[in-house]
Amino acid sequence: MNKYDVYAIGNALVDIEYHATSQRLAELSIEKGVMTLIDEQRQNSLVAQLGESHESMACGGSAANSIIALAQMGAKTHFDCRVSNDMTGQVFARDLHDSGVHSNLDNKPLPNGVTGKCLVFVTPDADRTMNTFLGVSAELDSSDIDIDAMKQSHAIYIEGYLASADNTRDAAIEARRIAENRNIMTSMTLSDPNMVKFFRESMEAMIGDGVDLLFANEDEAMELAGSDNLADAVQMFKKIARKFAITRGSEGALLFDGIMEIDVKPRSVKAIDTLGAGDMFAGVMLYGLSQDMSFHQAGDLATLASAKIVTQFGPRLRAEQTQKLLSSFNADIL
Repeated sequence: MNKYDVYAIGNALVDIEYHATSQRLAELSIEKGVMTLIDEQRQNSLVAQLGESHESMACGGSAANSIIALAQMGAKTHFDCRVSNDMTGQVFARDLHDSGVHSNLDNKPLPNGVTGKCLVFVTPDADRTMNTFLGVSAELDSSDIDIDAMKQSHAIYIEGYLASADNTRDAAIEARRIAENRNIMTSMTLSDPNMVKFFRESMEAMIGDGVDLLFANEDEAMELAGSDNLADAVQMFKKIARKFAITRGSEGALLFDGIMEIDVKPRSVKAIDTLGAGDMFAGVMLYGLSQDMSFHQAGDLATLASAKIVTQFGPRLRAEQTQKLLSSFNADIL
């Protein structure tokens, strides 16, 4: 029996969330609706201009959000990342531990440096825009991989944001290679349209000859396919992934289980913040698959969880919310 249901590797960031209008983003020269990498000087400048207007601060990062959702549902998880020994890094490491996630930060001295931060702007249309300074996360490399933890995992999960630098890309490729050599299920998310647009070669190298399960939203999928037609993206995905899930916001999700395409119906909710919706979808779907749910059932559960998270601010649900959602879903399918 495996020690872990899912092993993940990704950036460790603290999300600082602001409410902003599209006009305000334009005034700050921020591109709306995507993630943009910035340096520390630019981030400090933005923080100074924004003052004390942030709504919340939470430990985040794409794969971290997904792996915490898995742990909240009861899965056994391990997450490898890099933070520094500043206050933010110590808070991040403690949050992972308190969430029930094992990591390479456990019982390990943290290096000097600055822990990464992501400024998240939520506009009235519920869209999320991110400006990210990776900090010490940009130094993550293959030495951060806990090979023993990966060997004891049923599946690995890799975030596409690692495509932004050679060392982080190479760590992702090494993780996939180790998993493939040991017949461990490989899964990956494209993370953001800008990651595909600006780091296409690195993203394709991370995918390699194909992954077992690929996650993307429709903008990311079409960007990778070089088309504004979702059908083209679907055909391309069938060549690079044995199974996949493409989220479509208010339109639900399109799944491919290796044999047939499956349309997952959306849940009707009033969205106020889409931050973390894709991370939640991936984490919860991986949970469902780890519990032997059918591909369709896992997609339904993931859609339900994503619909819940967009009705509140922040990238994660509370543990009790996640458990209540899971209990409700299980009761409905009995």
